[in-house]
Amino acid sequence: MPPYTPSPAAAGLRVFLTGASSGLGQAFARHYAARGARLGLVARREAALAELAASLPGEHLALAADVGDGAALACAARRYLDEVGVPDIVIANAGVSVGTLTEYAEDLDAFERVLRTNVNGMVASFQPFVAPMRARGSGRLVGIASVAGIRGLPGAGAYSASKAAAIAYLESLRVELRGSGVRVVTLAPGYIATPMTAVNPYPMPFLLPADEAARRMARVIDAGRAYAVVPWQMGIVAGLLRALPNGVFDALFARAGRKPRGLPL
Repeated sequence: MPPYTPSPAAAGLRVFLTGASSGLGQAFARHYAARGARLGLVARREAALAELAASLPGEHLALAADVGDGAALACAARRYLDEVGVPDIVIANAGVSVGTLTEYAEDLDAFERVLRTNVNGMVASFQPFVAPMRARGSGRLVGIASVAGIRGLPGAGAYSASKAAAIAYLESLRVELRGSGVRVVTLAPGYIATPMTAVNPYPMPFLLPADEAARRMARVIDAGRAYAVVPWQMGIVAGLLRALPNGVFDALFARAGRKPRGLPL
């Protein structure tokens, strides 16, 4: 696959980013804006998005849209293509998380929302850009998965399922685009200090500040690596958990702390 290397100053770099208004997405926005990139910032909260765009160096598009709404996201992508051009990097970062339990009928809506946002929203974030990137022969499609997708965590069935699906989807897309010059990067973060994790009532080992997580992930994106766990220590933990026999894993996690049930965050 031909190498794709942005200039050190990232002059003229074009980045389309979902889930930009808070947490890791906001940290990505600040990182790439500081490098001189022209950003397309996508999030549901229009006011927060406009405030972020105004606080960043350079000129950027604030594109209010819910990634769960395919038509709205397609309109945002079209505006970016028309006004800025084909992005060099698309980061499908938008995601929601909430505790879920299958025995409760009222959690069916939460399952649907989490899967629609975290899986279908990722596909819809990439779709408008695949053909233009392929035609140009370069680009990065970056999906934010999670170590929660490596093994199913109790009380987080919807979130774990969505992130496992994201990992498998990104692998499929990577193989589909092999040889095109378009690289697919799967990032599986551990714990990052964001509003999403602030409600977790259990210890979070190797917790990273969002700005540091974004900086480390940007290095992976620049390198065009196919897959990375950030921080690397969580990669070791995830690998060990994956290797545990089911009986041992079940016994260890049956009484593990769980995210509160409620509306997805």
